[in-house]
Amino acid sequence: MFIATLGRQPEISFAELEAVFGRQNVQPATPDIATIDADDIDLSILGGTTKIAKVITTHNYANKRDSDLFTDISRQITNHYTDKWRSVDHKITLGISTYGFNIPPRAVQKTGIILKSSLRKSGVSLRLIPNTESALSTAVSHNNKLGLSDNKVELIIVKTKTSVIIAESRGAQNITAYTRRDHGKPKRDAFVGMLPPKLAQIMLNLALGSKNDTPGLILDPFCGTGTVLQEALLRQFDVIGTDLSDKMVSYTQENLNWITKSHKHTGQIIEISQADATNNQWSNAQQISAVVCETYLGQPFSAPPSPAKLKEVTGNCNHIISGFLKNIHPQLTPGTRLCIAVPAWRSKDGSLTHLPLTRDPSRLGFDLVRPPMIYSRPDQVVARELLVLVVK
Repeated sequence: MFIATLGRQPEISFAELEAVFGRQNVQPATPDIATIDADDIDLSILGGTTKIAKVITTHNYANKRDSDLFTDISRQITNHYTDKWRSVDHKITLGISTYGFNIPPRAVQKTGIILKSSLRKSGVSLRLIPNTESALSTAVSHNNKLGLSDNKVELIIVKTKTSVIIAESRGAQNITAYTRRDHGKPKRDAFVGMLPPKLAQIMLNLALGSKNDTPGLILDPFCGTGTVLQEALLRQFDVIGTDLSDKMVSYTQENLNWITKSHKHTGQIIEISQADATNNQWSNAQQISAVVCETYLGQPFSAPPSPAKLKEVTGNCNHIISGFLKNIHPQLTPGTRLCIAVPAWRSKDGSLTHLPLTRDPSRLGFDLVRPPMIYSRPDQVVARELLVLVVK
């Protein structure tokens, strides 16, 4: 059993885990933590999960104040790890993170200090990562390489409604690698939008589902600068990319050449070409495993548009994306999944205007696999709405 700490938008992170491991194997523990029944987990393919930890033990508890409950758990941890590490011959780096407890960071830090003092009596050196919050940030865990070796440990302690879970980290999200793939690639274009590699991974997993480890072919009909195709190649999938813009096609090609030279992968670039997604015929359509793309999001806005402008841009986007779905539907094998990002516009009061096609995609020949999900920042006018569709 593993636990996963979920990213900035837990609903989407949880949906990704359900897609990869099956709904029956993923359960919510807290609003920000999920439990996963799996033999092993590759964190590097999960865009929405910030840490993975192996469950060591679970304790049920009666009604207790958080401070008293954590005191009991702290005592158990100190006794267990004093015994476990008393004979090690190397220095240990330790971080402790708690979730679900209403306790100050100093209470978490105190557990580490007591354990450090206890181990010192046995001649064992322990370096304790200081807690400025009750849970260490992903950056702190990653930069200290916690969970990646026997002598770099992060204990993750989670209070659920009925139990306390104690787990040992198996690593944190590699934010250095994500930054390198995002900002290090040769071609970027802020005007057309910059799909984060983490979101591309999430979308791939939502589309592939349980087939996420099966070699196959990924199509991105709005490939932009090639982020989806880049992440698919790193997962060893073959890729096809098309875009209406010759400029974006050249950007994708250059970025994929870069990722091929800088990262090891066995995926093949089948085709990168200029094409209109509303009328193109893809020659390999019957072999496509999944379609993953950020569609046309319309023009960017720094403030909510006027009602007349919103009506215009909504109509334009709905026309283009509906045309794409109508065009690709007969080319795909029934049962093929798509994960597409479409625009939704946030008004001044925080409400969203959705594309008309999201209300009933069955008219276009698709069923919704799950309810649509919004991926955005609070100050973002044009949000991404994730649709997971299957060809009827």
